[in-house]
Amino acid sequence: MRFDHVAVPAKDIAASVEWYQFHFNAKLLYQDDTWAFLQMGGTKLALISPHQHPPHIAMSVTDEVLTDAAKIAGKPVDSHRDGTKGIYIYDPSGNAVELISYPPGETIYAKREQEAPKV
Repeated sequence: MRFDHVAVPAKDIAASVEWYQFHFNAKLLYQDDTWAFLQMGGTKLALISPHQHPPHIAMSVTDEVLTDAAKIAGKPVDSHRDGTKGIYIYDPSGNAVELISYPPGETIYAKREQEAPKV
């Protein structure tokens, strides 16, 4: 298990992406109208629409750990638009923690790496 990303709400995804790129030289990993994923400062930042996702931190786990955690929490595993899978659990103070897995070869990030020209 390792730290994966932090997710913060954004009123305007496109404007927020531009801001983080300008101020922190963030690399865009994914963007649509309601969500963006950026690489910066040695980790990732998700810009989220508050009506779709809670602000959260995320821990990367294996598919097996995710499945076990979902059973314990009594929740189904969600499949995400980028090919990742995850669940939200909550700490005693009500803070959201996402457990996220990146199934090998199934995410848009893995597919981009496979399609990228070798230099």
